[in-house]
Amino acid sequence: MTDIGVPDTDRTWSYEGYDPDQEALRESLCTLGNGYFATRGAAPECAADGVHYPGTYAAGCYNRLRSTVAGRRVENEDMVNLPNWLPLRFRLHGDEGPGAWLRPDSDVADGYRQTLLLSSGLLERRMRYVVPGRGTLCVTQLRLVHMGDPHLAALRTEFTAEGFSGYLEVEAALDGGVTNSGVHRYHDLNGRHLVHVHTGESGPGTVWLRCRTSTSDIRIGMAARLTAETADAPATIHHGEHLVAQRVRLRLLPGETVTVDKAVTLHTSRDPAISDPLYAACDRVARAPGFDELLESHLTAWDQLWHRAALDVPGEAGRILRLHLFHVLQTLSPHTADLDVGVPARGLHGEAYRGHVFWDELFVLPYLNLHLPEVSRALLTYRHRRLGQAVSAARDAGLTGALYPWQSGSDGREETQELHLNPRSGRWLPDHSRLQRHVGSAVAYNVWQYCAASGDTEFLHTKGAEMLLQIARFWAASATYDEGLGRHRIRGVVGPDEYHDAYPGAGEPGLDDNAYTNVMAAWVLARALELLGVLPEPRRRELVERIGLDGGELELWEEVSRTLHVPFHAGVISQFEGYGELAELDWEGYRKRYGNIRRLDRILEAEGDSVNRYQASKQADVLMLGYLLPPAELRSVFDRLGVRCDEDTWRRTVDHYLRRTSHGSTLSGLVHGHVLARVRRADAWGFCQEALRGDVADLQGGTTGEGIHLGAMAGILDFVQRGLTGLETRGNVLRLAPAPLPELSEYGFSLRYQGHWDVRLRMVPGQLDVSVPASDRSPIDIELPGQTVSVAPGESRRLTLPR
Repeated sequence: MTDIGVPDTDRTWSYEGYDPDQEALRESLCTLGNGYFATRGAAPECAADGVHYPGTYAAGCYNRLRSTVAGRRVENEDMVNLPNWLPLRFRLHGDEGPGAWLRPDSDVADGYRQTLLLSSGLLERRMRYVVPGRGTLCVTQLRLVHMGDPHLAALRTEFTAEGFSGYLEVEAALDGGVTNSGVHRYHDLNGRHLVHVHTGESGPGTVWLRCRTSTSDIRIGMAARLTAETADAPATIHHGEHLVAQRVRLRLLPGETVTVDKAVTLHTSRDPAISDPLYAACDRVARAPGFDELLESHLTAWDQLWHRAALDVPGEAGRILRLHLFHVLQTLSPHTADLDVGVPARGLHGEAYRGHVFWDELFVLPYLNLHLPEVSRALLTYRHRRLGQAVSAARDAGLTGALYPWQSGSDGREETQELHLNPRSGRWLPDHSRLQRHVGSAVAYNVWQYCAASGDTEFLHTKGAEMLLQIARFWAASATYDEGLGRHRIRGVVGPDEYHDAYPGAGEPGLDDNAYTNVMAAWVLARALELLGVLPEPRRRELVERIGLDGGELELWEEVSRTLHVPFHAGVISQFEGYGELAELDWEGYRKRYGNIRRLDRILEAEGDSVNRYQASKQADVLMLGYLLPPAELRSVFDRLGVRCDEDTWRRTVDHYLRRTSHGSTLSGLVHGHVLARVRRADAWGFCQEALRGDVADLQGGTTGEGIHLGAMAGILDFVQRGLTGLETRGNVLRLAPAPLPELSEYGFSLRYQGHWDVRLRMVPGQLDVSVPASDRSPIDIELPGQTVSVAPGESRRLTLPR
């Protein structure tokens, strides 16, 4: 095999033996990508068959189809499963029939191991087949999706015969007959997105496939070059329905290794600077160097990327964190900065949530801001490009401002499904999650955080200001004044909890005064007013004129930001008005009866009951406030609202919801761990462990095989970066208030802060080491409890932490 060195165990993720029950999970966790596209870690010799699912997805490539479900005509937009470039199968010459092609589940299979090489961005597979009457065939395969050239992928396969000689037939293909069928719950939905599939040849050893999506009309071009230097004749070409294959015959000699290389290029009509995706794919594959040179440039690109996101956490936690970081970096890489895409909640790793963009950027961008700020800016620009659609959505709802969709895809319209399936009961049910209007606050929060971390005032004063002001306008327009309360209220919404979407027995969906929604709306309004106060006068005048903002509207913003209602019950913040009147659930009884009750909503619905009747949450709702806002800032927002929420009240609130949360989301453990690190440190690590292990142990009932949970992966990285350190980027000062956990008291990482590249921070008990690389930038002011220091470029400092 090509010598790439032997990575240490902290830099690998391995699976020994073949286990069909675990194949979907392994395919997700062994996905390779580069920000432009990604391919699941499926076996190239296997087609989609209920065990294997070789999906390939390009960021932002969506298509819309109609289906009939439960007697209703519904429309869904999906991230499209693109033509499968992986196929490469092999059999010993003379063996015929479908069973002759060797696979991990073949009767003659005698060994299997696959290893994800994190440092290198490579997937290695080793297989061994003992064929009666022949001998042993050893197969080693190395796969890459090129991090340097986002349109390239390659597959090297080496065959070694032990104790026999003969011929081996190898077939490599491009398959355009794929569908979106990777999520069982969606099997009633139309999944055939690719049409007009054509195949052909382009020069010696090269074949191509072109097609387009059925409604979005995205043209796709793919080309493959097969190299087998020891083949006894040139490859033969075979065209099937939606497929083109190349076949070669290799001479096997005892103890000698023969190699087959497959290089593949992918372009779509969404790409800039091309005239035609098929021409671009054929031209690129013709010019692509051999596998060894591709590997070298790929490794260089990954080395540079790892340097920008250096992370040093010891033990098992560090090993899993590096896996998380790997998936974040290959989903949202520097190439993402050139694309019009959002944050896909399940990465580019599968088809769950149909590849849609939710609020998960709220957990992803705080990490990216301090490592790849150009990517954060691009992801926020995705939101800005759809601001017009959000303004139209607010207008359609009879409001002003911008109403961002709960689920977004290609053009910014609401993509949330109208029906969702409860797999326990088999019933299709109305889906009201589009009432999670708090997604607008997530966009505003990310604008504010990105600009504070990067110092990008140009974005803040232009695109950022336009989004922030329109979101603030929406919240002011959504609030109605209640004479009896003497407060403004926001009615008919759904909070982050998601379980509760209506009051018990109500004929209409929606809840009143979700505390998270109202407090964050107040925060957005306050930030918008603050921004208007510091904008350069010419820019302020432009904005006011452009969106028609008048003085009376600003007075309303000021009033609403101080008078939004925050409900309480029993001395704690209520999740929404009336929450305290709901019944208590027999938590212990349900755990004894069902074991895993993470999806309590599905259990209760299958019983003919409804979670709307109970004080039970799927994930953090009120406690999200403590995740997003540092203690001092949270107190400031409550003070502005005239609401008393001291430390004791907040602690009681945390305890109340901890006892009433089923953690049916991978984000739940993350948020609770972050909050507890500041409130009850001894319990924080248990929740952090759940967030760490959520995908690798598939804790959410087997859903990781449908795609990773990108928000949770990035969020736990950010927990190390900001949660444990108390890191804030406000007022051009790097503020730190460390809250070390006994289980994780020593760690280090790099960050990029306001033009300073590769700032290194290392925490050990009682001290903080800071190193700022040499540059022409100004010193970094660092504020710790009781002290403020300035660290100049080229300087390293050791700071004593208060005990």
